[in-house]
This record gives sequence, C-alpha cells and structure tokens, in this order.
Amino acid sequence: MRLIVIFILVIFIAAGVVLGALNADMVSYDLAFAQMRLPKGAALLSAMLIGWVLGGLTAWLGVSSERRRAQRELLRNAKNPPANP
Repeated sequence: MRLIVIFILVIFIAAGVVLGALNADMVSYDLAFAQMRLPKGAALLSAMLIGWVLGGLTAWLGVSSERRRAQRELLRNAKNPPANP
C-alpha cells in the first residue's frame, strides 16, 4: 500500500513539474490586500495545493466531530444502559 502511495505521489510531482514548465509566462494577481506576479504554473499548483489542504482539513474536522459524537454516545450508554425486555 505504501508503495502505491509513493508511486502516485511521484506521478503528481512529475505532472506538477511538467505543468510548471509548460506555463512559465508571468501573470499578475490582485488579492485586494496584496499584488503578486507569478508564473501561471506556480499559481495553478498553489491553487491546487490550497484546495487539497482545505479539503483535507474539512474531511478531518468532519471525521473528528463524528468520532466525538460517537464517544459521547458510548459514554451516555455506559452510564445509563438501555433496558432489555
């Protein structure tokens, strides 16, 4: 499994290098609080990285809140076991 993950990571890194090399012309970005001049490839890669990080953070927060909810339910059932007929 670890070998597959490493292989996929290498493929994405290679694709990022190719993407950056093919989109080397500079573009300006105005973010209202800052102005930047970056190559298109770097801007695309940074946008994809930010999206990946925010998506992972959202998924992690969803899983952790679900885990906390399940732990509370287990504690509640341990303190007050349901009556069996």
